Amino acid sequence: MEMIVDFPGGAKVDAHFGDFTVKTDQSPTGGGEGSEPTPFALFLASLGACAGIYVLGFCQQRGIPTDGIRIIQRAHRYPSNGMIEQIDIEIQTPPDFPEKYLPALIRSANQCAVKKHLEHPPKFNVYTQTV
Repeated sequence: MEMIVDFPGGAKVDAHFGDFTVKTDQSPTGGGEGSEPTPFALFLASLGACAGIYVLGFCQQRGIPTDGIRIIQRAHRYPSNGMIEQIDIEIQTPPDFPEKYLPALIRSANQCAVKKHLEHPPKFNVYTQTV
């Protein structure tokens, strides 16, 4: 998959891939306008959304309605450097959700591809090329 990243102005950075464009900006304190999510916020959102895809698929395969199901994601930072120390993914279910499926629901969310890539990170190769 190839992605082209460009700089439309200010502190905005856009990523183009396929038929999509993901727009980002920095907060006003970071030199931007705050008009779009930051790249890091999108990264964190990709974790919750990815877990959500697996939870959704689990429920759909079993005919379980997803009304009342939601995921709350919390990022905890190291106070010393602001880096993420821990991410909690809480799957909230309605009272009528079948209790027998709760452990399997957790297992399905743990299948998230974004999470798995963090657990086994790829190697990075950053370089320049004059064109």
